[in-house]
Amino acid sequence: PWRWRCSPRRGSAACPSAGQIRAAFLRFFEERHGHRRLPSAPVRPRGDPRLLFVNAGMNQFKPIFLGTVHPRSELVQHRRVVNSQKCVRAGGKHNDLEDVGRDTYHHTFFEMLGNWSFGDYFKEEACSMAWELLTEVYEIPRDRLYVTYFGGDPSLGLSADEECRDVWLRLGVPASHVLPFPLKDNFWEMGDTGPCGPCTEIHYDHVGGGRNAAALVNQGSPDVVEIWNLVFMQYSREVEGSLLPLPQHHVDTGMGLERLVTVLQNKRSNYDTDLFTPILDAIHKGCRAPRYQGLVGNADVGRVNMAYRVVADHVRTLCVCITDGIYPGFSGAELVLRRILRRAVRFCSEVLQAPPGLLASLVPTVVEVLGDAYPELTRNANQIKDIINENEAAFLSSLERGRRIIERTVQQMEPSTNFPAEVAWSLYGSLGFPLDLIDLMLEEKGISLDSAAFNELVLEDAKRKAGGPQAGEPGSTNTHLDVHSLAQLQGSKVPATDDSPKYAYTLGQHGRYEFSPCQATVLMLYRDQCLQKEVGAGQRCGVILDRTNFYAQQGGQDSDQGYMIRLGQQDVLFPVESVHLCGGYVIHEVTAVETLRAGDQVQLFVDEARRLACMTNHTATHLLNFALRRVLGDSTEQRGSHVTAERLRFDFDTKGHVTVEQLQQVEHVVQDLIQKNEVVHMAEVPLTLARRVQGVRAVDEGYPDPVRIVSLGVPVENVLTCDSKAAMQTSVELCCGTHLLQTGSVEDLAIISERQLVKGISRVIAVTGGRAKEAREVGQCLAMEVDSVSLRMKQRITSIPEMQNLSKEVGHLTKVVASTAMPQWQRKELQTVLKALQRTANTAVKKLELQQAEKVAQILLAKYCNQPVIIDTIPADSLSILMKVVNQLCDKSPGASVLLLSPQASGEVLCACQVSKSCLPGFSAADWAVAVCTQMEGKAGGSPIVAKGSGNAKGMQGALTTALEFAQSKL
Repeated sequence: PWRWRCSPRRGSAACPSAGQIRAAFLRFFEERHGHRRLPSAPVRPRGDPRLLFVNAGMNQFKPIFLGTVHPRSELVQHRRVVNSQKCVRAGGKHNDLEDVGRDTYHHTFFEMLGNWSFGDYFKEEACSMAWELLTEVYEIPRDRLYVTYFGGDPSLGLSADEECRDVWLRLGVPASHVLPFPLKDNFWEMGDTGPCGPCTEIHYDHVGGGRNAAALVNQGSPDVVEIWNLVFMQYSREVEGSLLPLPQHHVDTGMGLERLVTVLQNKRSNYDTDLFTPILDAIHKGCRAPRYQGLVGNADVGRVNMAYRVVADHVRTLCVCITDGIYPGFSGAELVLRRILRRAVRFCSEVLQAPPGLLASLVPTVVEVLGDAYPELTRNANQIKDIINENEAAFLSSLERGRRIIERTVQQMEPSTNFPAEVAWSLYGSLGFPLDLIDLMLEEKGISLDSAAFNELVLEDAKRKAGGPQAGEPGSTNTHLDVHSLAQLQGSKVPATDDSPKYAYTLGQHGRYEFSPCQATVLMLYRDQCLQKEVGAGQRCGVILDRTNFYAQQGGQDSDQGYMIRLGQQDVLFPVESVHLCGGYVIHEVTAVETLRAGDQVQLFVDEARRLACMTNHTATHLLNFALRRVLGDSTEQRGSHVTAERLRFDFDTKGHVTVEQLQQVEHVVQDLIQKNEVVHMAEVPLTLARRVQGVRAVDEGYPDPVRIVSLGVPVENVLTCDSKAAMQTSVELCCGTHLLQTGSVEDLAIISERQLVKGISRVIAVTGGRAKEAREVGQCLAMEVDSVSLRMKQRITSIPEMQNLSKEVGHLTKVVASTAMPQWQRKELQTVLKALQRTANTAVKKLELQQAEKVAQILLAKYCNQPVIIDTIPADSLSILMKVVNQLCDKSPGASVLLLSPQASGEVLCACQVSKSCLPGFSAADWAVAVCTQMEGKAGGSPIVAKGSGNAKGMQGALTTALEFAQSKL
């Protein structure tokens, strides 16, 4: 059952399938070597905001490696584990997106085969199992395999991993195939701190034929490739950079399935294996391009083969991510997936000449290839197709427009000039074109973007966003009408802007909001505090229209963004970066890509995703206002608010600090209103009538007449009836903002910050929807980590390093809890627990250090009975312990002056001393320590009585002599 015949002849039908190869790996470790087989974790990381995607098999086991696993967690039971993990490397630190398609081995999605030992077996067994699987089960010729090991690093005091080398030699690997490599190749670290250790890699020579390919290992040769990495976690990298041995040794191995299949199916490209060939065949059937030939670089005329690889890779990634709950969106992992989808769509459309729908039509083939290993793909196939089709349709419309814009701009450009930054910015900001896609389209035409000018626009936009509405950001002179210009407009009978179309939206099928289109006429342009009839290309200006569907910044809600185009000229986009209201005129801040004139007819396009996010957060603000009043009392009054697409801020008066219980109650009230999916009623009514409503919420500002009322769950006409108490039982506010039509679309709300601004006024910040869900997931994971530390702290720990590590872990968790977006009530709870844990840990460390110091001091007292000077070297884990030993000696031998040195594994020598008060002032501890540490090329400092320092071990013997001579000269 373990073997198959794998013919060495390339392309032989006897080669195993990818499914057989994967299954054999899992069965080998599960059945022959007693490993527990686990399913793949989803590619959406749970509770780790630092990761966009799961990008390695070890991600789900991090708590075990870090020693933070909850004692009651299922992970505690794991000793030997095997699985095939779905991984995505796109965006973030590990980002292969731009390389995919250019060669035959990069992927955004791949499968990582891995086996792990958590404190069970180590180097001997791990290497033996790997060699057995590769040479006996997979029957890879031994002479084609090369292994590497860590060659040591003298600067870190790390010797070569000869233990690992000897294991390979005992397994029969020829010495010429066992190769040492330095830190960068064969020492693996999880991060700047934490578990780490040497690794051994197994490389495969595709050429073979009896040659010795040792010189090609780790040299980037496509002929000799790494197929398996075995990491031996035996050290912990400390904050100060030193390495300490781990109490438990772990093994973490990873082998990319795609590369392994390439080897076992006698191919030279991952795309020639049966993981990809069915998808490539399906692409060919659905497009008008020639068959895939595996060409790269200049040989790939028209980049047809690159397009095949891009589409085949990206559709696999899309299927896996959508199944695991990551959908194309506008931030984080969702934004990366959106870029992946759009990159695939573009190659389908422009290079492969495929009709719309090709990408979704490949989903059944992907399910056929991967569905047996990951059954969740089969269950979600229809949903995957729907999401891909929906996003493809939206992008194809933008893509065609963007292509025409680029074509038209290039035709108008002078020869040998850069592509104008303002046009690129309009594509980037208005149509959602990724910058890399713009660069790619320009690269095809042999043109470069004016990067410096583009970066200036990016910087200005970042400053504008960071500065907020009152920051006086660049362009403010173009959006705030001065008194003279306002008088000129009114004197010229220019009508105020009709902005009622901003409320023209409906809730369509499938719960999606549909925003009505809007056409308008340019009435006037405004630049540098001057009204103008015309503005030239490249200039930023304010555009005053007769009507608009853009929401101008007011009522605490951020303005809309989007773009406008001239009627009949679809290929020129004028990005709208902000919108302001002044004297009844709505001013749109626009970068003029071409000359813009008064009288131009334009069509307006609001950034619908941004608008919807603002609507969600504004409606959530009303829910929060109502909930705060319900929980804290009717006297709770709003003092200010600010709504953006990302979050909401709400200021209110309060008699004292908001408690953890009250924060939880507020969230529960909001969630109840969300679950009820109340209708949001809106209507304009006379201001005098609105102010008579009992319980209506309003802030202390001037309202227009008529004024807009927003009522949750109760029609406005019912609220307005005489003696109605309806507004006392629900949220009714005077508000000009844009809102959802039903509360259910908020999905969730989490308060992630609460603090007092001044006495009597508190500020809360909250997030909604997916951000709220993510905040809760992070909070739950951190709560488990804190609970884990708490339980481990209760165990009887007698090791100072172990307790110090726990103390450091508490300190690290304290920083993470303080800075991470999570429910505020949970943050406060965890901070209380962590504060108590830190006190406990610090007390325990001091107690253990004193106990150890007392033992050492007793030995030294017996050795130097009643001597006036004690100079010696002792083992001590820290300067703190060394100082305590010195203190103990001086306390128990009052007339003695003591200097102790402690050599460390790192090559450093610690120094601590104390001088008897009877020897002052002639004998100074500070001078003594400086003399000794200078001898060791180090530094020291302190007072006449106590001092400490450090130096280099090379000078330690001379330092001991200096210490004695110095003391003798002073006594």
